Amino acid sequence: MGVYLNPGNEGFRKAVSSKIYVDKTMLIHHTNECLCTEQEYICISRPRRFGKSVAANMLAAYYSRGAESDDIFKKYKIQSSSTYHAHLNKYNVIFLNMQEFFGSSESVTQMLELIKKSILWDLLEEWPNLHYFDTNNLVRTLHDVYRYTKIPFVFIIDEWDCIFREKKEHFMEQRKYLDFLRLILKDQIYVALAYMTGILPIKKYGTHSALNMFDEYSMINPAAFAQFVGFTQGEVEALCRKYHMDFEAARQWYDGYCFDQEEHIYSPRSVVSAMLSGRFDSYWNQTETFDALKTYILMNYDGLKDNVTKLLAGERVKMDIGSFSNDMTTFHSADDVLTLLVHLGYLAYDFDAKSVLIPNSEVAGVFATVVCAAGWNVVAGAIGQSEQLLQAIWDQNEKKVAAGIEAAHLETSILAYNDENSLSCTISLALYSAREYYFSVRELPAGNGFADIVYIPRKNHLDKPAMVVELKWDKAASGAIAQIKDKKYLESIAGYSGEVLLVGINYDRKTKIHECEISYMRM
Repeated sequence: MGVYLNPGNEGFRKAVSSKIYVDKTMLIHHTNECLCTEQEYICISRPRRFGKSVAANMLAAYYSRGAESDDIFKKYKIQSSSTYHAHLNKYNVIFLNMQEFFGSSESVTQMLELIKKSILWDLLEEWPNLHYFDTNNLVRTLHDVYRYTKIPFVFIIDEWDCIFREKKEHFMEQRKYLDFLRLILKDQIYVALAYMTGILPIKKYGTHSALNMFDEYSMINPAAFAQFVGFTQGEVEALCRKYHMDFEAARQWYDGYCFDQEEHIYSPRSVVSAMLSGRFDSYWNQTETFDALKTYILMNYDGLKDNVTKLLAGERVKMDIGSFSNDMTTFHSADDVLTLLVHLGYLAYDFDAKSVLIPNSEVAGVFATVVCAAGWNVVAGAIGQSEQLLQAIWDQNEKKVAAGIEAAHLETSILAYNDENSLSCTISLALYSAREYYFSVRELPAGNGFADIVYIPRKNHLDKPAMVVELKWDKAASGAIAQIKDKKYLESIAGYSGEVLLVGINYDRKTKIHECEISYMRM
């Protein structure tokens, strides 16, 4: 075994020996199905903290000749696959971590030379006596080895996109790098599988990509690889039982990435950190700085600030992904910035609705911190006052609630209402702190219609009252309370037992006055 050729199974053995390892070995079943087919080129893009390197080490351990990895894999799900034994340790693997080569080079040209020399060194050491055409030519040498051994290569390339993240403005060097990958991978008979991982999808130049042979699986649409993006709900439930942690709290903190194939995907690094520490908290800033998000949300694109404010209020925002160039510098609109934030994990994407949302409390906290640090004083003020507004509702202080909502409305430009949906956005932002205590649902089906916003206490905050909020426009707050009762909106929380506050809010466009009425009842 060499350094980059057939590197063995030590990396994956370390992962499975850790205190927490969640079995993702069925990923191998999917890659086995792609071996030596038109689908043999796979590019997986996910944010940091989402297990890309563990998966790459797993594939290297499984495919590498000489690794003898059956003792590892026979304990896990892949052992039941009909393809398991057919491909176990049967291929010549070339495993490259591009961040390693990039960090050791002063330019992309130097980096590519280092990659070529490193692979050639391993090949010539493994097969020193072959009749080579040109031992300085990587592609011809790979062909010579394949011609002699008849064993194809599996290429595993981790952090493949580091150049695009680290050398954002160096477009010619980026092209040179893509051309290198295309040369060694595309249409080469010695390739059985090429598996690349990174944060960004493959860079586009003009109307085509230099690596257009790859099928891409990203945070926009991971398709069949959805269950391997992060931890599934069943996996998190099992961990919570093992570590005696509250599953509903885990869901609040780390859930939120949803795909057609998997409705609930959790941030794996954060879940593991919470289980091992015994504390639900934000672990995001241990692997990502606030400056990364701040840089992008402060870009001066029309509508971007309004969209971020809506997202903080718990809204979903429509987004067009079509013009994104798959890099970190080429932006044409607010949609391009939001698309990048999806790939970085700050936003979740609803493929069917073509919209984005902040996925969970952990990431929402990052957004709130950045907004405050960025000097968005009005939005930051609304968030800062939200705890007092929530307390005023619990105290049934109708005047204080009306005044608090009015302040949020008048001070925040995005909340210049045009309809009840905008008023609802105002309430959600003004009650930002409520997400710590409640599950909130917009337009929850109930009785003979829809309750505007329903707040249901979380499992660990059952001492708080449920809240049903009804919004009115140029009418009366008392009418909102009556509507909650007449249309049987309380049926939306039929499974709830305890105190309920009915909160009616009306906005008068002529006087610009907000009115609030709060009614108490017990279920």
